[in-house]
Amino acid sequence: MSIFKKDEPVLYDLSEMTILLVEDSHYMQSLMILMLKAFGVGDIMACSNAQEAIDILKVTQARRKSRYVTNVDIVLTDWLMPAGPGEDLLKWIRSHKDDSIRFLPVVVVSAYTTEKVVSRARDLGANETLVKPVSGKGLASRICAVIDKARPFVSIDDYFGPDRRRQSLEFEGPDRRMIKQEQVKVTREKTVG
Repeated sequence: MSIFKKDEPVLYDLSEMTILLVEDSHYMQSLMILMLKAFGVGDIMACSNAQEAIDILKVTQARRKSRYVTNVDIVLTDWLMPAGPGEDLLKWIRSHKDDSIRFLPVVVVSAYTTEKVVSRARDLGANETLVKPVSGKGLASRICAVIDKARPFVSIDDYFGPDRRRQSLEFEGPDRRMIKQEQVKVTREKTVG
């Protein structure tokens, strides 16, 4: 018996959250919808390919003009879909001119999560990846990661998306600075004014 109180799990209220699920398999789509409903997700929009998802996101962009259109908070997308792959959707999202779409968290869900697929999804700006078959625990952990461990977005030459570094490592090696940090003195000059 431990004298320390175990951390109580954090409860999330997902009733105001909207998730766009892009999945071509009707079985996987219904299974994931059931899981999301069990988590308490307020609104789940589902479609079968990247083009349908793009059309839905174009409509949700109009939310500024209408109070009846739901804002999408997270996109869950399959990677390989015959009528429009998740890769195309991810490219469209990350290159969109509207920040409300461009900064959307995207979780790639695929049965083909080889190192190549995971690297490609990461390099296109996916926030997380998830291996099929999907478990409730795995799906919940990816949603929690998007909420709790949101990484800052970066924009460099040919990449826009969440920072790909997941950890900050201590530098190991010789210190090559000319002046040690302790030797630097900051002085303020008085301005005449």
